[in-house]
Amino acid sequence: MLRTGKPLRLRRLSLAGDDRHLFVPLDHSVSDGPVVPTGQWDDLLRALVSGGADGIIVHKGRARALPPDILQNCALVVHLSASTACSADVDAKVLVGDVEEAVRLGADAVSVHVNIGSDTERQQLADLGAVARSCDTWGIPLITMIYPRGPRIENPRDPALLAHLVNVAADLGADMVKTSVTLPLDRMAEVVAHSPIPVLAAGGPPDGSDLIEYGAAVMAAGCAGLAVGRRIFSSPSPASLVSRLAAVVHGTHAGRAGAAGTQANGMNMTNYPTFVAGVV
Repeated sequence: MLRTGKPLRLRRLSLAGDDRHLFVPLDHSVSDGPVVPTGQWDDLLRALVSGGADGIIVHKGRARALPPDILQNCALVVHLSASTACSADVDAKVLVGDVEEAVRLGADAVSVHVNIGSDTERQQLADLGAVARSCDTWGIPLITMIYPRGPRIENPRDPALLAHLVNVAADLGADMVKTSVTLPLDRMAEVVAHSPIPVLAAGGPPDGSDLIEYGAAVMAAGCAGLAVGRRIFSSPSPASLVSRLAAVVHGTHAGRAGAAGTQANGMNMTNYPTFVAGVV
């Protein structure tokens, strides 16, 4: 039987070995601007790892600058798509990296962003297919971030529409799919039921409400995990919040973060509150 590195890399994307995932996207520095001041970047990464994140998602330049010790217990996903908030069409995603580059950087997976319903959907689908082909060549998992965005979308929370999107990702070669959630949240079960690949719920609750309850709801609906960025890295206590989300995702109260007031890989947690605003 022909074997590639993909099964090994897929295993690394779930550090608990339960095929569930908590990813923290940090690619916002391209789309929207700096995530944190430069001097706080390594401390943020160490907090995410100590809290129990299964993986972080960054662009290739940021991956190149990572201190090698940080990701010993956390997977690296290199994001290959980009656009900025300054663009004439913010829904138009372009490829800015390739799978071979990601492999050279030590990536465990790559991710590609596709906006269905956008004016450039055709090219984004073509790019997804090309990246999937390269992923098969290199034996590296592909996470497709696929969303209903653009002038042709009437209801981006429609379960039937989201079920369509996750199947687009699967049919074009993705190993996992990250997408928007339905409203109400329990209808996310319909999306999961129609997906042949694991579904990751994107972001936090659409109304900005309790993040932990949101995580519990989407996991109860059958999602394989969460991909939460801004709500985590803008938190006053990212390690604590990640630890609590990891407990929801993996069904355990054990995290890699120490109790409040301890050192988390050199990041002093003493001044961080245990409870985050908006999270019970």
